[in-house]
Amino acid sequence: MRGVGTVLALVVLATVVATFARRWRIPAPSLLVVAGLAVALLPGTPTIRVSPEVIGLVVLPPLLYASAEELSWRELRAVWKPVGVLAVGLVLASAAAVGAVASMVTPLSWQMALVLGAILASTDPVAVTALGRRLALPPKVQMLVQAESLFNDATSLVLYRVAVSVAVASAAANWGAAGGEFLLLAGGGTLIGALVAGVVVVIRRRTEDPVLETVISLVTPYAAYVLAEAAHTSGVTSVVVAGVVLGGRGDRLTNARIRLQLHAVYGTVVFLLESVVFSLIGLALPAQVRALSDGDRAWPLYALAVAGTLIAVRLLWLAPLSAVVQRKGGIQRPNWRLPVVLTWAGTRGVVPLAAALSIPVTAKDGSALTERPLVLVLTTSVVVVTLVVQGFSLASVVRRSGIALEPDHTEREEAAARCRLADAGIRRLEELSELEAVPDVVLDRLRRGLNARLDDARDRLTDSTVESADLVYRQLRRDLIAVEAAELRRLYDEHTISDTTRRRLQRSLDLEEARLADA
Repeated sequence: MRGVGTVLALVVLATVVATFARRWRIPAPSLLVVAGLAVALLPGTPTIRVSPEVIGLVVLPPLLYASAEELSWRELRAVWKPVGVLAVGLVLASAAAVGAVASMVTPLSWQMALVLGAILASTDPVAVTALGRRLALPPKVQMLVQAESLFNDATSLVLYRVAVSVAVASAAANWGAAGGEFLLLAGGGTLIGALVAGVVVVIRRRTEDPVLETVISLVTPYAAYVLAEAAHTSGVTSVVVAGVVLGGRGDRLTNARIRLQLHAVYGTVVFLLESVVFSLIGLALPAQVRALSDGDRAWPLYALAVAGTLIAVRLLWLAPLSAVVQRKGGIQRPNWRLPVVLTWAGTRGVVPLAAALSIPVTAKDGSALTERPLVLVLTTSVVVVTLVVQGFSLASVVRRSGIALEPDHTEREEAAARCRLADAGIRRLEELSELEAVPDVVLDRLRRGLNARLDDARDRLTDSTVESADLVYRQLRRDLIAVEAAELRRLYDEHTISDTTRRRLQRSLDLEEARLADA
């Protein structure tokens, strides 16, 4: 019961902190890590041990799937070359640099230093997506950062397995076999993810049951992960591929009502899992530090050295790559602020922690791996440093770089699109009017609604400083919805309507209020 109570307390803490983070417009992962650290340092706080199975099997699949669903095929095709370079080349360079620095400045042997480098070599998709969700980055930049973090797993995982085999079994690194394993992990994970997505598409096309659709959506990432891991391929790659495939087809598989429900359910699941897992990172660090030997007390300096190495290598790799990409795009004077933003957005998070926890406790000969606690501490502390330092300052870096999209740009783009949508609707109405297939009263009603939307969209395009009629309409409509909701409650309290009728009418009012809020 104590374990269950601890988990429930953690969920409550994480939810409260994440809620305040959203209200204060502070990056939730960064604030959650700080809150976890603060709670762990309080007297009487129970020691929380994080299981790699819990993170790898329970937490990661839905979070990775949600991140992958946000990827767009069109933007992904536009950046696949630099993503490939970063997902392979930068991971290898980061692992080599961290391994070299760790072997020189820390007590770690070169074998365990290589393990540390492999663990921290790749950026974390969960952290990158959570931090970048509220940043007004250009679509290609956002896609580059997100896609890199999602597709660099296979390289990092192969490096990790090679490094662990060297450290645990004292075997020589077989890079030829590592290349074959990379193809197996990446190719096998891609194939299984695509197959799972294909099966899900077939099933979802044959059902319109909201409950069944929700269950299928929640089970899909776990199915992709478990099947891929059972086949000894990359479960993370499988989940990412399934998410990308299904995310691009979501609007064709379900109706509007089911999409609203799926969005609400998955949003809740992602919110809770992100809140808990980032709190766990902060909660785990003090207990890991207490497990260190007396000779490892300089771990804060080691962690800063490793974090600095990761940032430096990333900047040195991204600067020339960014210059080449921009020159190919016809830009004669490359913007050097772009690689700075891309460097600062490369945070570490949940995936490295899960990998570090998976390091065996003993070597092949049965002897204890005495350097494992220090690797755990350095991994967790580097994750904390990147989430706190880079997380709290990322918005400021993006803002000062000048590459962030202005709110007016997004609003004008949306207004122009609304014009095109309303025009298409009006043209279709004119066709129906000529066919005389619809009563005139219905056509007039639809035409008035479309013309109102068209006038509002043109209003926004011509002068965004003037308060549009649509804004006034939304405010007044919200007041009317509040009055209607109060009347609905009165009718129910007076036994004039049944509970079923009350629920249906309330849902209708809620949907309209949600649409007004989104607008």
